Amino acid sequence: MSPSDTVFGGPGSSAAKADVAHAVMFSAAAALGGFLFGYDTAVINGAVGAIRDKYDIGAGGTGLTVSLTLLGAALGAWIAGTLADRLGRIRVMQLASVMFIVGAIGSAFPFTVYDLTAWRVLGGVAVGFASVIAPAYIAEISPAAIRGRLGSMYQLAIVLGIAISQLVNYALSSTAGGARGMLAGVEAWQWMLALEAVPAALYLIMTFTIPESPRYLVARGHDDDARAIISELEGGDHDAVTHRMDEIRNSLSEHRTKTTVRELFSRKLGVAPLVWIGMALAALQQFVGINVIFYYSSTLWQAVGFGEDRSLFISVVSAMVNIVGTFVAIAVIDRIGRKPLLLIGSVGMALSLGTAAVCFHSAVVTTNDIGESVATLEGTNATVALIAANAFVFFFAFSWGPVVWVLISEMFPNRVRAAAVGIATAANWVANFLVSSTFPALADWNLSLTYGGYAVMAVVSLFVVSRFVTETRGRTLEQAG
Repeated sequence: MSPSDTVFGGPGSSAAKADVAHAVMFSAAAALGGFLFGYDTAVINGAVGAIRDKYDIGAGGTGLTVSLTLLGAALGAWIAGTLADRLGRIRVMQLASVMFIVGAIGSAFPFTVYDLTAWRVLGGVAVGFASVIAPAYIAEISPAAIRGRLGSMYQLAIVLGIAISQLVNYALSSTAGGARGMLAGVEAWQWMLALEAVPAALYLIMTFTIPESPRYLVARGHDDDARAIISELEGGDHDAVTHRMDEIRNSLSEHRTKTTVRELFSRKLGVAPLVWIGMALAALQQFVGINVIFYYSSTLWQAVGFGEDRSLFISVVSAMVNIVGTFVAIAVIDRIGRKPLLLIGSVGMALSLGTAAVCFHSAVVTTNDIGESVATLEGTNATVALIAANAFVFFFAFSWGPVVWVLISEMFPNRVRAAAVGIATAANWVANFLVSSTFPALADWNLSLTYGGYAVMAVVSLFVVSRFVTETRGRTLEQAG
């Protein structure tokens, strides 16, 4: 029987099938954090115009209101690894779920734009927690042969969260006659933000149904609990489980003291090059401009001539393309590998972003009644720009979207994984902040050159992957790190 038969089930392998089923269920529960990540960061797309009008803030203020959430996420990611090593993966998930609930309700019913921003920052910290803990946990409970697919479930949850947020935005806006329309005495944009509390409550409930990471349990000396979970998830006889326990214990014993950020970048641990590569991958995932599509797509397409309803519908279409691309990644990541998918994605993103930049260069710029510059795309250029934008989303969705999260959750040694994933993810959120906060002003300045800059970042990503990324497909976490 081949290793794949052992993992996926072959003759007489009912136990192995049960192991995979449990791994999928535990991964799906953890991935709810990714759903909230996607919903929280994208739901603002439908509310941003209403917030801008209600509080009378300009492009700079709008960018800060949206993007300060991302600094909260960077803070959450920075400290999540340390908390996870101290409290456990499950406890940090539970803390994140409570913060999601409080942030959703608070941001939906603010007194001023300032406390709205504060509640969004709190939700951002929760997003930062989820973006570190969910992929790390999934990697630590997944059998090696399907770790890529299970890790990609996290990205699938993110894009489902994005898609659901866009559907909710579209439905509420259409029903209320606009984001500032009233439903049951509350403006539609407030409903958009408040409804996040529902999946957040489900996430909290689900965290009580999944086991702790066996690698965390070994690190804390709970060998019996760890042995039971490894036996359940990976199968094998007593000797095989003992061997896996010894591998984990040996990888942890190389550095028993708590890892500090300074140590991660020192020569002492010998992991600094890996940390820099992880940070580069995480930052480039944002520097290609993917979240411009999801944070600002409604206002972007309105700016180039589409109405509010049609712009929100285009956002829904982009979210659907994102989901399809992620399913493609899940199907092939453990067959093709991580590095080839990243390379293909980089080429596709560079070409599609370059095409969009050329289209936006032909936009006609006029001045409206209140003195704002408005760019308008017409005819073929509008159609090609839409196709190029969605092609970019597709190439990202089956490559850099899921693969980066999989890679940074498996490329580090056990002894530093949580802390190193936290640093890499913090870099992701800082890059997200830089892109999101600067896009409104850059778009007002020159939309074509802005997209051209994202295309250049896609070319840079091609170089980084080809030069520095090592394939991890099929290896255990101890071998990969």
